[in-house]
Amino acid sequence: MMDEKGRLFGKINIVDLLVILVIIVAAVVLGVKFLGGNNSAINPKTYKVTYTVLVENVEPEVYENIQEHIPSTLMASGELLNGQVTGVTAVEHEQRARLSDTGNALVLPIGDGKLDLTFTIKCNVVNVITTEIGTQEVRIGKTHIVKTDKFELANGTILSCVWEEN
Repeated sequence: MMDEKGRLFGKINIVDLLVILVIIVAAVVLGVKFLGGNNSAINPKTYKVTYTVLVENVEPEVYENIQEHIPSTLMASGELLNGQVTGVTAVEHEQRARLSDTGNALVLPIGDGKLDLTFTIKCNVVNVITTEIGTQEVRIGKTHIVKTDKFELANGTILSCVWEEN
């Protein structure tokens, strides 16, 4: 492979070949760093989102059991997510019956013992525009499923949302 003058294949000196390879590698590294080095795909900017979800008409036993599992990690499609349910509060669910007689109405509260739960959820998202956590978008007024590794409640409504840059 090398001739008597130290040239590879009789064409190029081995030292010259190494110098050319070092120059090519350095050019590629500098090119990636200055021209195409988009590090946001490797380490994307994240946003901290804190939001509250109201779930109405829940049995008191469910509330008592949920309290034992707070904080609890969010999940979707069998995968744990980068977020947690950090708190839950309860108020008595107020149902009303309306009796009407030609324009006059009497509204009576009916107590059935059920509760309205308000969950506080904190998570990190990459895209602040869509604010997706798992398979759900987080927006005020949107219907939301509160699903963790320990419990799940459907038909919640997002009441408030705060976005902060990490």
